[in-house]
This record gives sequence, structure tokens and C-alpha cells, in this order.
Amino acid sequence: MIIQTPRTASGSATVKVWDLPTRLFHWTLVLLVIAMVWTGWTGKLDLHMTLGQAVLSLVLFRLVWGFTGNRYARFSGFVAGPMAGLRYLGTLFGRPGPNYVGHNPVGGWAVLAMLGLLALQAGTGLFTSDDIVTDGPLFSKVSGSTAALLGSIHRRTIWVLLAVIAIHLLSSVFYLTIKRENLVTPMITGRKTAPATLEAQGGHPLLALAILAVCAAVVFGGIALVK
Repeated sequence: MIIQTPRTASGSATVKVWDLPTRLFHWTLVLLVIAMVWTGWTGKLDLHMTLGQAVLSLVLFRLVWGFTGNRYARFSGFVAGPMAGLRYLGTLFGRPGPNYVGHNPVGGWAVLAMLGLLALQAGTGLFTSDDIVTDGPLFSKVSGSTAALLGSIHRRTIWVLLAVIAIHLLSSVFYLTIKRENLVTPMITGRKTAPATLEAQGGHPLLALAILAVCAAVVFGGIALVK
């Protein structure tokens, strides 16, 4: 259930919304994506491959955390049907719509799109080669035609991913300047103004650390075993 509040709520307070693991995931992923773009375009492909596995580990963690984090981190808390997204889009430039404590319906679909694109980008990268020096860790496990196809997908997907990131950044600017809603600060502090009864519980960092360790072991260990 997506949690929303009336436009004006009594008893509002600065409440905990985003748990620490969700915030660390978000900003670590930002740094990793920047590093991956830089290493990919500057030819530092050995590091690029390692960073790709780190991204896969984080994406796998976020998928698990989507069922085990606090209520605003869980998919059930922000993934709505397509019609809910369309109705929300209709409120962007018209009459004020409801306030959402976590992600709004469109933002929820954006999260899924970002995770899917990152998984596709990092996953196909495992099978790519620069045809000179560096091969992906699983390049030798597929045929030449399959590797060529996956390499093509990898090179094309980055532009889709960068477009989605650009839309995400522009949306943050739009909400700040037009809707007067700061989306960035809560992802740093974890807190935003909402009815006090909606303070999120759960999302324990030690549980998140254990899940991340398992996800990293699955990705890095699994790839090492298959190589």
C-alpha cells in the first residue's frame, strides 16, 4: 500500500522515512555509476568490470531489501498500478494531488526501471570484450555471436540509462522549484515532514549488512566459480 497524506495534515512532525541502508544504497550507487561511466569512457576496463560486479551486488541487495527494509523501502510501499501513475501525472501541472510520504506512483516505477537498466547494463558487461586486451569475466562462456549481441546491448543500454538518470535529476529540480518539495535532503537525512504516526520502523543496518554480504558473495563468488 502506497502511503500518502492530505495536503495539510495536523500533528505533522519531522519523521524518519528512509532507513540508513536505503540511503547508503542510493548514494553508493550514484558514486559507482559515475565511476563506471568514467572508467568505461577512459578505457580502464579492468576496474570497470569490477565496478560492474559491485553494481550487480547492490542491485541484488536492493531487490532483497525491497521485501525486508522498512515500509517505505519495500516495494509494497511504493509500487502501484499503471493507472495510479497516470492519475498522479495528471496532478503535476493541475490541481494539487496527495502528498506521498515515500515514492509517489511514478517515482516507484522509475525505481524499478533504474534497477532493471542497471542489472541489464552490468549483466551484459560480464560478457563483453574490447576486442584488444580486456574481456569480461564470462566472455569465454558464450559464443562469439552471443557475445557480440550482448556487447551491442551493453553499449546501447548506457544511453537509455543516462537518459533515465537525466530525467531523474530534472524531476528533482522540478519538484524543488515548481512543487516546492525537496526530495534530495530526505535522502541524506532520512527524515521529512509527515504526520507523526507515519514514522517508519525497521530497516536495521546489521540486517542490511548481512544481506549485502550475501549478495556480494553470490555475485563475486558465483562469477569466480563460473570463470
